Amino acid sequence: MRLLSAATATKKERPIKILQFGNGNFLRGFTDLMVDEANEKGVFDGNIHVVQVHSPAADPQMLAQDSLFHVVIRGLKDGKKVDEVKLVNCITGISSPNENYKNYLKLGELEELRLMVSNTTEAGIQFDSKDSEPKEVPTTFPGKVTALLHHRFLHFNGDPSKGIIFIPCELIENNGENLKSCIIQYASLWKLGKEFSSWVEQHCIFCNTLVDRIVPGFPKGSIKEIQERTGYEDKLTVMAEPFHFWAIQAPDRVKEEFPLDKAGLDVLFVKDLTPYRTRKVRILNGGHSSMVPYAYLSGIRTVREAVEDPVIGKFMREVIFDEIIPTLDMPQDELEKFANDVLERFANPFIHHELISIALNSISKFKVRVLPSLLEYQAKHGNWPPLLVKSLAALLVFYKGEFNGETIPLKDDPTILAFFKNAWKIESIEETVNTLLAESKFWGLDLSKQKGLTEIVIQEVKTLLSI
Repeated sequence: MRLLSAATATKKERPIKILQFGNGNFLRGFTDLMVDEANEKGVFDGNIHVVQVHSPAADPQMLAQDSLFHVVIRGLKDGKKVDEVKLVNCITGISSPNENYKNYLKLGELEELRLMVSNTTEAGIQFDSKDSEPKEVPTTFPGKVTALLHHRFLHFNGDPSKGIIFIPCELIENNGENLKSCIIQYASLWKLGKEFSSWVEQHCIFCNTLVDRIVPGFPKGSIKEIQERTGYEDKLTVMAEPFHFWAIQAPDRVKEEFPLDKAGLDVLFVKDLTPYRTRKVRILNGGHSSMVPYAYLSGIRTVREAVEDPVIGKFMREVIFDEIIPTLDMPQDELEKFANDVLERFANPFIHHELISIALNSISKFKVRVLPSLLEYQAKHGNWPPLLVKSLAALLVFYKGEFNGETIPLKDDPTILAFFKNAWKIESIEETVNTLLAESKFWGLDLSKQKGLTEIVIQEVKTLLSI
């Protein structure tokens, strides 16, 4: 079997138009695959140079394979099983500023460079005032970007046309605005001059984004079969689900320069991300979080089992379509399509998604993902949504840490777990539920004061404990 490399596979040369900060599974199974498809379909003509932000040196496996790798797309789409393998060849090279800072800065001199994409984890976009010397490799990701931008600014004498479009993929709200804020702070800290700060403000574009795709990573269990199909030994193979969605809040010129939507990809250029973020949080994340405790107490352990179970599957569909969607202010057909896509994703036969892993920090997740739907449903309809209330009751029982003689391996803030443990020592279920609902630190408000809610939750808790 041949080792995948430029010597054994086709490697297409194109101008480097994108710097990508990060080399994880997600970017390779999301951004890189999309750029590759856009290149193939003739709507884009540009390659990527990858910058490994924190690594001491460039990934030796990427170097050995000349930055070539396969993406295996597996799952369900429109009710049909998808199992495809695609070779990604849009990455020209890979490097680390920690290995050669001078060469890293020279990337700023690339004539046709237009975009920077990143995924440096949620903690990656941060400012550190201790990062005070740009002549050495800055510690933070925004610091490294600032140093490269300043080098580019000087090299091209502040040419307005050499500004960069930033499309970060970090899973934080206003990721583009936060990155810009950090860069401006570094420009001030390092005394890089008003002209540079003005160039960043006026000629660089920072897009807020929302990304969505499950990328489980290296398909260890089926890699031999995949390699037999491709004929290559590829140690960088990445598995991804068929579903993908990328919303980019940007001016029209970004869509013109980065027209992924014209490649038939589910990429939207929008003026406001808010409804798309709310849709994802309430339907996808909320669907997960509302289902997990009830399904787990019912003896189910994976997402796919939950979807296929006649009781839990029905519960999940009705929660989403009857109680969550009615609270959202978006076109009904868009919401229903997204919801059906979500349920299809949950049923992916190639992904083994444990409920207990989703249950991590369930209290804070419920507050953000589920509670708004529950409260808005009541405000809109005048009564409490029965299934979301059942979900809340199941969450309280789940955090008891024990059910039908089985210990539940809870993972959450120790103070939260201690509070629940003490509350469940109270002999009266009524008092336990009231104590838990009244803890505004968990929910953002005192739920015990919501008219009629406590009584319904108590009844649901008693029902669950009597199973």
